[in-house]
Amino acid sequence: MSTTLERPALDTPRKVTPSKDSRTLLRSQVRTGWAMLTPALLHSGIFIVIPVVAVLVLSLTDYSFGDTWSWVGFGNYADLFRDVDFLASLWHTVLYAIVVIPISMAISLAVAIGLNQKIRGIGFFRTAFYIPTVTATVAIATIWLWIYNPGSGLANGFLSLFGFAPNRWLADPATALPSLMVVGIWQGLGTKIIIYLAALQGVSRDLLESADLDGANRWQRFRNVTWPALGPVQFFVLITSIVGTFQVFDLVYVMTRGGPGSETRVLVLDIYQNAFQDLKLGYASAETVIMMIVIALFIGVGRFLQRADAND
Repeated sequence: MSTTLERPALDTPRKVTPSKDSRTLLRSQVRTGWAMLTPALLHSGIFIVIPVVAVLVLSLTDYSFGDTWSWVGFGNYADLFRDVDFLASLWHTVLYAIVVIPISMAISLAVAIGLNQKIRGIGFFRTAFYIPTVTATVAIATIWLWIYNPGSGLANGFLSLFGFAPNRWLADPATALPSLMVVGIWQGLGTKIIIYLAALQGVSRDLLESADLDGANRWQRFRNVTWPALGPVQFFVLITSIVGTFQVFDLVYVMTRGGPGSETRVLVLDIYQNAFQDLKLGYASAETVIMMIVIALFIGVGRFLQRADAND
C-alpha cells in the first residue's frame, strides 16, 4: 500500500489595505511636507525662476528702461559676437576661471590636510585662513591696491630684496589679469579649506588604519582612501567655485575698472556697464544668458571629469 504525500497549499498573499488611521496619518505627513517645502519653493520661484524667465524674454528685445521697446529676436546675440568688448570680457572670464579654480582647490586641499593634523595653535590657523572670506571685498581690494602700488607697495618692496626691478602690476597689460587672479585665489581659500577640512574629518578611520596595516605609505593612503572619499565634496567645491569665479565683479571694479584698456574686463562688469551705464538692458540680458550657458558647460565638464575619476 502506497501513500501519496500531498504538499500543503501555499497561502496566497493577501493585499494589506491600510487602515483609515494610517491613511489619515499619511495624508497629514504629506501636507506637513508640502507646508515645509512651500517657503523654499516660493523663494526659488520668486528669486530664481521668475528672474531667469525675465532675462530670457528681455534678451529678445531692445528694452532700455524706456516706455517703448520692440522684439529683435536673436539680434542681440548676433551683435554680441561682433562686440569686441564682449568677446574680450568672455575670454578674460573663462581664463580667470581656468586658472583660479584648480589652483585654489589644490591649495585649499593641501592647507586642509595640514590643518587636519594635531599641531599647536590649530584653532588660530583655522581662523586666520577663514578671515579673508568674511572680509568685505572692497576692504580686501584696498589692501591689495596698496600691495601692488608701484611706488611703495609691499610686492615691489619684497622683490627689490632680490634685485628685481619694480613692476607696475595692475597698470601693466601683461600682469594686470594675473595680479587679479592672485587676489581671487587668496580670497577664496577660506571657504574651500573649511569644506575640505570637514570632509577630511569624515574619512573612515577604519579604512585608513587598514591601509596602514597593509603597508601603504602616505601617498597611497591619500590616493586610494582619502581622495575617493572626497569625491562628492570635490564636486560641490568645483560647482561653487565655477559660479563664484564667473560672478567676479566687485574685485575687478574696485581694483582696475576693467583696465588697463580692457585687459581685465570680465563678463559681469561688461553686463553692468551695458545695463546700468548704457541702459541697454536687452543687450545685457543676452550677455547674461550666454554667461549662464558657459557656466552650465563648465559644470558639465566638471561632472564628466568627476565621473571619470570615480570610475578609475
